[in-house]
Amino acid sequence: MSGVSARGRADDSAYDVAVIGYGPTGVTVANLLGARGLRVVVLERDAEVFSRARAISTDEEVVRIWQRAGLAERLKPDMLPERPLDFVDARGRTFISARPVPRGHGHPPQMFIYQPALEKVLREGTDRYPNVEVLLRHECLRLRQDAAGVELTVVGTADDSVRRLRAAYVVAADGGSSLTRAQLNVGYEGRTYEDRWVVIDTKMLRPWPDHDRLRFRCDPARPAVDCPTPLGHHRWEFPILPGDDEAYLTTDDAVYALVARYGIGRDQIEVLRATVYSHHVRFAARFRVGRVFLAGDAAHAMPPWIGQGMAAGVRDAANLCWKLDAVLRGELPEAVLDSYEAERKPHVREVTRRAVRVGRVITERRSAVTRVRDRVLPVLNRLPGLGGRLQDSHWIPEARYADGFQARPRTKASGHQIPQPWVTGPDGVRVRLDDALGSRWLLLHGGPPVPQPTWACLDVPALTITPAGSRPAEGTLVDSDGVLLPWMTRRGVTTLALRPDAYVYAAAAAGARLPPPPAGFAPAPRETTSITS
Repeated sequence: MSGVSARGRADDSAYDVAVIGYGPTGVTVANLLGARGLRVVVLERDAEVFSRARAISTDEEVVRIWQRAGLAERLKPDMLPERPLDFVDARGRTFISARPVPRGHGHPPQMFIYQPALEKVLREGTDRYPNVEVLLRHECLRLRQDAAGVELTVVGTADDSVRRLRAAYVVAADGGSSLTRAQLNVGYEGRTYEDRWVVIDTKMLRPWPDHDRLRFRCDPARPAVDCPTPLGHHRWEFPILPGDDEAYLTTDDAVYALVARYGIGRDQIEVLRATVYSHHVRFAARFRVGRVFLAGDAAHAMPPWIGQGMAAGVRDAANLCWKLDAVLRGELPEAVLDSYEAERKPHVREVTRRAVRVGRVITERRSAVTRVRDRVLPVLNRLPGLGGRLQDSHWIPEARYADGFQARPRTKASGHQIPQPWVTGPDGVRVRLDDALGSRWLLLHGGPPVPQPTWACLDVPALTITPAGSRPAEGTLVDSDGVLLPWMTRRGVTTLALRPDAYVYAAAAAGARLPPPPAGFAPAPRETTSITS
């Protein structure tokens, strides 16, 4: 299948986008671009899904992204949703008990995952698209950019074959040790924490009380993460302390000794693997170099304490993919691609800052400090307002861009991603909002439509949101859950111009007109490849 008619493509044999790396970020890119009908090639040096379960949780916004790829309902049965979370002291007493609170994205607020199973489903998703070519056991040795695109020199690791490919753009999702980032001579700023951790994946043979509850064991003698994962697995993480034999700590005998302190016997778990990791806080100096974009761990690395490393990469993919599609189709000028870093980098920095803060609570090893922590935090936990903030796991910044690709003047809705409730379409069928929006530019009216001539002349479609209980009608969406209209009212707006990723580009109050569409905006007819779950 040929790709779109793209400005900047050298010839018909070139790809629209080359994706380097086929982990969670790369495979999400492949699915999102495949659904938009772009011609994509994926390069992955390994032959199979990586067997180690690195990420262990995700959140509702990330599942919302996978929903747009038509995969959410295939992924969710293999996830554990909404498990409670406890911070416990050295005696096993809880000093903070938290439960995730929904943020409005239409899925459970937190879900534990088994990463190899998740990646398998995501890779099966790309099989739906004849316009996506996946080259396993292939590695990109060199990139060379010119005015028309990027030439990639690719080696097949199975037979040492060498070939050259061309693409209009490249997304490098090749991990924290990214060879692409090194070729581009982009700095990777930040620090690596001194403590190294042994990460242990096990199969649960016989359950124990509260095995499905996440515990951060904040013991100054040896902190630990004790985490349920789906499909009969369980994860532990322990720091390697001064004087420890690192090699011994990865043996089965050492693992059984470590978990025995929590009453777990050899007959209850089977050790699948134990690996040593270091925690990093790093950011690429640039996320874009010409036609090449860094995404996921290639662009940033964070410690694991709030489970956002993989999630950040998936958010990168969602932000970048619709913009690449718009530029390749000639709908938006190439300058819009600069907003990728402007939007994503501040959010990643804030998530990382919060992860580091939570990590300090967990890993504190000074006994005097932990005694104060263990006494004070339970008191704060009972205070109105503050206790709620500690308990509801509200540690992930909301989906909002303070700057980037949005109209001026800004409103209280600008740069926010709208919530995703269930709505009722003109045919009377209840669907999630994003399924009704269709990943396209769209105007939403929260009251009697106000003419928007600068948008109408570009044939940007419009829908009117009607209150719960309204009769379904052509050109309307019924706010079945009573979420959208109150959301707009709280922000003082009645009309929204939505980007394809459901973020607010522009908004206007009652009776007012929207700011004009972005400069150079020229919506084009599109034929996307059908997605089937």
